[in-house]
Amino acid sequence: MATTRQKTMTIKNYKTALSFLFSNTNYESAKRLRYNKDTFNLDRMEKLLKSLGNPHEKLTCVHIAGTKGKGSTCMMLSEMLISNGYKVGMYTSPHVLDLRERIQINGKIISEAAMVRLVKKVAPIVKKMSDDPPTFFEILTGLAFLHFANAKVNFAVIEAGLGGRLDSTNVINPEVVGITSISLDHQHLLGDSLGKIAKEKAGIFKNGIPAVSVMQDNETMRVLKREASQAGAPLRFTGKDIDFSCRFESSRSLGPHNRICLTTSTSKFEHLPVPVYGEHQAINCGLALSLLDCLKSRGYDINDDQAISGLANTKLPGRMEMICEDPRIMVDGAHNAASIRALIQATGQHIPYDSMIVIFGCCEDKDVKGMLEQLQYGADKVIFTRVNSPRSIYPDDLAQMYTEICSKMCQTSANLKEALRIAKPAISTGDLICITGSFYLVGQAKQLFLSEPVPI
Repeated sequence: MATTRQKTMTIKNYKTALSFLFSNTNYESAKRLRYNKDTFNLDRMEKLLKSLGNPHEKLTCVHIAGTKGKGSTCMMLSEMLISNGYKVGMYTSPHVLDLRERIQINGKIISEAAMVRLVKKVAPIVKKMSDDPPTFFEILTGLAFLHFANAKVNFAVIEAGLGGRLDSTNVINPEVVGITSISLDHQHLLGDSLGKIAKEKAGIFKNGIPAVSVMQDNETMRVLKREASQAGAPLRFTGKDIDFSCRFESSRSLGPHNRICLTTSTSKFEHLPVPVYGEHQAINCGLALSLLDCLKSRGYDINDDQAISGLANTKLPGRMEMICEDPRIMVDGAHNAASIRALIQATGQHIPYDSMIVIFGCCEDKDVKGMLEQLQYGADKVIFTRVNSPRSIYPDDLAQMYTEICSKMCQTSANLKEALRIAKPAISTGDLICITGSFYLVGQAKQLFLSEPVPI
């Protein structure tokens, strides 16, 4: 039911628009929820969109799901399309600092004024749906579709939120579908095995719509192939059906970096430097190039040289981002075991350091044990802290689990600022502080350094 606050709220400015959005059910901050058609309801989403004039039906979309690398793939593909002269909307989650980061056109986040106009339009519709009100994420998704339709974007690059099958973005009829690397995450919702999770992600496959995925483990590939066949979606894998390779090297001009090669009947990218760190990002880049090639093969005018130029402009906030140079402090939103493993590997390859102090916090619904098992292989010292979420796990619980896993010493802190104070006397010139475990914690760190240039 609609809250009393919703019934009486008047949308006057950006502050009241945000208040309205956050007054709706927000599963991103819920501690416990069920993953079924009661909580995740495409009928409800379609009803909302119908009242908005079905803006999603006016969009040419690329739909991307997976466990890790979705936002990076969206960003790289968007930059390549923009450099080809297209107007590109991009919808991703979560945000790092500002909710408006989730809705962008040609790299620019939606303005506060535009957000207010959209919320004013959607608020009366939401109030009429009081018997089965849409959630925060459903409303935001509808606002994104409406914003892109109003702006007449040429492409909308859409990242699925949770899962895929029941995700509110799964109302679109895309031109092409992408599946990034699948690993264990949200097991209490999506399933306790890679196969079960893969089936949920594969829910975005559509009949006759080409799909591309990266190489996965055997169980995941088997499930993706089965689901694609049942959906009637032609599915290819980079590195198997699409000629793809990557290698790590170092040069005087670029330093340590990855290069990739990708060849199809319509595209040939040779020894292309990946603009962001890590082998995992090289794999994401290969997927983005494959999706671009699919669009080209479907008749869209795309110039490879212009695409390469756009790719080089890719910046990924919150992914191995250095937010302070003295001392060196890096943030990364790695939030499952596979992402922590990729972070440790990429840091070792690309960033020279004597020792690494990790400030870690995460939410309790994550694969906490898996993340901590990976953390031990790269962290010389660990300080556990809380993240700004009701789902945050307590630092003392993290410390106990970590000690049981690897018998290494660690420390705890009540908040990020205290964690940085603990870290300060332990670092020297050649050391690195890495803040990771959650995008919530990354956002806290970036906000802290904006308010206090060097709060350590």
